[in-house]
Formats: sequence, structure tokens, C-alpha cells
Amino acid sequence: MTTRFLSLHGVANHLGRAYSTLRTYQRDGRLPDPDAIIGQGRSETYGWLPETIDAWQASRPGHGGRPKKYRE
Repeated sequence: MTTRFLSLHGVANHLGRAYSTLRTYQRDGRLPDPDAIIGQGRSETYGWLPETIDAWQASRPGHGGRPKKYRE
């Protein structure tokens, strides 16, 4: 049986986000560690299981924007 992994483009599609957003998350270390790495050096390709991405997404805090300043 073949295991299917999501590429960075696949993660973007899976989450309904722009590829550039996920690329920034990856560069900044905000994505979970990949479940698979294929190749080496500059030709490395990363892969995530859909379950890994779903668990990561579920554990992220909400995106309510900046908190309002406290007013007295």
C-alpha cells in the first residue's frame, strides 16, 4: 500500500490557504515537522500526512486579530 503525503502545495489546498502563506509558515518554522523528506540539499521535497496537518490546524489558536487596548 502506498502512503500519500501532501506537498506544500497540497497543504495549501487542503487548508484553503495561499501557497505563499504556507511557504512563509515553513520558512518561519510555524509548520509541523514533515513526515517525509525526499532528496537532499536544495532538491529536498517535504511531505506531510493529512492527519498531521489536521492536528496542527486544530491546535492553532484563533485568529481574532490584535487585542484591544485596555481602556479605563
